[in-house]
Amino acid sequence: MSTTRAIVKNTSVQIIGKITSTALGLLGLGLMTRYLGPEKFGWYITTMSFLQFIGILIDFGLIPVTAQMLSEPEHDKNKLFRNLIGFRLTSAIIFLGLAPLLALFFPYPPQVKIAIVISTLTFLSVAMNQVFIGLYQNKLQMHLSAIGENIGRIIFTIGLWLCIKNQASFLTVMWVVVLNSLIYTICMWFSARKFTAISPAFDWNIWKSIIKKMWPVAISIIFNVVYLRGDTVLLSLFKSQQEVGIYGAAYRVIDILAQTAMMLMGVMLPLLSYYWSRSLKTEFRKFYQQAFDGMMLFAVPLTIGTIILADKIMNLVAPEYNAGAPLKILALAVFGVFLGSIFGHTAVAINKQKQTIWIYVSDAVLTLAGYLYFIPKFGMYGAAWMTVFSEFYAGILLLIVIKHYTKEKIQTLTFGKILLAGVLMGFALNYLIKLNVILLVIIGVLVYGLVLLVTKAISQETLKEILAIKQK
Repeated sequence: MSTTRAIVKNTSVQIIGKITSTALGLLGLGLMTRYLGPEKFGWYITTMSFLQFIGILIDFGLIPVTAQMLSEPEHDKNKLFRNLIGFRLTSAIIFLGLAPLLALFFPYPPQVKIAIVISTLTFLSVAMNQVFIGLYQNKLQMHLSAIGENIGRIIFTIGLWLCIKNQASFLTVMWVVVLNSLIYTICMWFSARKFTAISPAFDWNIWKSIIKKMWPVAISIIFNVVYLRGDTVLLSLFKSQQEVGIYGAAYRVIDILAQTAMMLMGVMLPLLSYYWSRSLKTEFRKFYQQAFDGMMLFAVPLTIGTIILADKIMNLVAPEYNAGAPLKILALAVFGVFLGSIFGHTAVAINKQKQTIWIYVSDAVLTLAGYLYFIPKFGMYGAAWMTVFSEFYAGILLLIVIKHYTKEKIQTLTFGKILLAGVLMGFALNYLIKLNVILLVIIGVLVYGLVLLVTKAISQETLKEILAIKQK
């Protein structure tokens, strides 16, 4: 099977899975926002943001590092993977174990502090999943992750429905959130057994190789966490839990949409790493361009569509929150997330993580200063605009750095066609804005897809390769 067709097959399954998980995620979000109300949903957002702050600090970039190291010839793959599991398990237990103690020093309601203790299990699961996702990216088997994610989301939705039916407490709802993550991890663990042994190993020599590869990414992520989660954490300190809940409802929609960026670049990273490490510049150039075009194919309609449909989306997801305005602002950040994902993953693929650290450090300093100035004055709107700034700042500077080191120039002809399709889709949605939001989404997809076909944004050669019946 050709590489392009393999990528498309793998990505197509993921997209179907992601559409399903996104629908389930929005359904679960709608159930939770309605049941908890703005204040208690603010408790949930505060709990998750606090732990996400800790979780991102211990992320260490292990997903791209795992995918990259498994693509390189230096280590025995089974032995390397077992040591990645051991490293992840050890670091996660140490750092997440400190989170409940740290929470005692924050002015949070008692329910939030208890929820943080409970939810450490969720983030232990998330931490372990990073290694499994890196494995699936390397094997071009990310559909296995999509299956596990959807099983977890189904359990989560059923659990929420039972909580609502039985008028369960806030902390019971948090246990359902934990169950979702545990089920996802169990599915990932069982699926990974067909590829490699998955018991943890503790070989210090391999751990040193992991740390050597990881530390530039880890430092970048430590600063990255300031502008990724600092907004919600600081908002929870300066403003009411109700405002945190409103902002959090909008942000959760963005979180769900932005996951597509990581999914797509997760497919491309092993290929970029493989061809760059072997100095196959022609192949690298081909897939680098494909990565950009593929990401823009999603970034443009998601950004434009979310801005236009923000009020309707939030009325569907959280009707009592009036969160459409912050969602319109945060929708701009989605495009920045996609840019940052393209060039951040490429930096890992070409081993230029060290050369990008200054971007994340400067972004963190500037954004934190902005948060501290604008959040006390303007609340969630100040947080939203600084989030937009931080994502575009990182994305644009990463583009400049990658261009410098690869000497590759992104071709923008296809992007121009994608942008035209997105703008025409936006005009159609705005003209028909009084229709039901579900119908508008369907119309938007049809208009966008039709313009892409008419403008030949996807080449005939690529379509023939994708649709070929015989394997090449």
